[in-house]
Amino acid sequence: MDTHGISRSKVFEITNKIKDTFNVARIMAGKPYMLLKAKDTTEKAQVFIYQNNKIDYTVIDFRDSIIATKRKKPVKLVEKTASGTINSSLMQTFDDLDLNFLVAYNMADIYAWTIDFTRLQAGDRFKVMYTEKFIDDTIPAGIDQIKATYFEHRGKPIYAFRFVDDSINGSIDYFDDEANNLRRAFLRAPVKFSRISSRYNLRRRIKYYGNKIRPHRGTDFAAPIGTPILATADGIVTKSERKGGNGKYVKIRHNATYDTQYLHMSRQAVKVGQFVRQGDVIGYIGMTGNTSGPHVCYRFWKNGKEVDPFKQDLPASKPLADSLRPGFYKHIEPLRTALDSVPFKPQETIL
Repeated sequence: MDTHGISRSKVFEITNKIKDTFNVARIMAGKPYMLLKAKDTTEKAQVFIYQNNKIDYTVIDFRDSIIATKRKKPVKLVEKTASGTINSSLMQTFDDLDLNFLVAYNMADIYAWTIDFTRLQAGDRFKVMYTEKFIDDTIPAGIDQIKATYFEHRGKPIYAFRFVDDSINGSIDYFDDEANNLRRAFLRAPVKFSRISSRYNLRRRIKYYGNKIRPHRGTDFAAPIGTPILATADGIVTKSERKGGNGKYVKIRHNATYDTQYLHMSRQAVKVGQFVRQGDVIGYIGMTGNTSGPHVCYRFWKNGKEVDPFKQDLPASKPLADSLRPGFYKHIEPLRTALDSVPFKPQETIL
């Protein structure tokens, strides 16, 4: 501001006056801003406009009194559909078809409890209806919501429809065509779009140890260093430390039956006693402790015994209340009709 006629004492006054609305310490290099200047010969700056993101911006007016206001650019929602057939992975298919990768991320969240995205098969296919945000009709500004989607995995079709559940304080969830909640008490994996490099195996033999049996009581998910690790269910953090071969790790107590543990982190993001929600970032992929490559070893306890999470009959979330089902079926009827009419992009067209 010095070069635009605003003294440092005035800048200090402005930053203190607007701190409840706009924290200048969070201004980021590379973010665009605009200065409106006086029309006289002084050309003194009078209004500072900071672009928080593509949609939100903050206007700081210090002509007379000092006022900071948060505003939004007009956004137009455009309904879109997409479909595809898997050749290798969901992300690769979206890239091949030149589709918005944010739709893939949202679909992965919706089906996180019902589909193991590390084990998709060639020939699996999907359809999706969503709304995308645009500024000035041409500038993409992200995905608004997934309205409905269909995923055919290993020949099994799974619908998902967005619905507001008024019985749980207006919470938004996704339900299949029979009103079953797609959420489960536990995510299938603690890392998005990773691959399983080693499964739970009590008879595993390791060449390094002379082919002796060394039980592996966890499931290893390989991913690049720094990849976020997610809590697979709500719970209280009981350990967040570094210890021996485990390296840096976090352990979570979910209830009287279940605990989970996440090993070999580069760093933890939670503290002991902290409550975490399903999907919260609790740490990042690393190589601490005994490990030959970047991954998280995911361990799962049931009644104090380490078990294979993929062989557990995990509880589902609360089903849709009977009183809401008539409204739900009425809500999804046109969505399903529209979704069913979307043609699949044939597999052979994907390069």
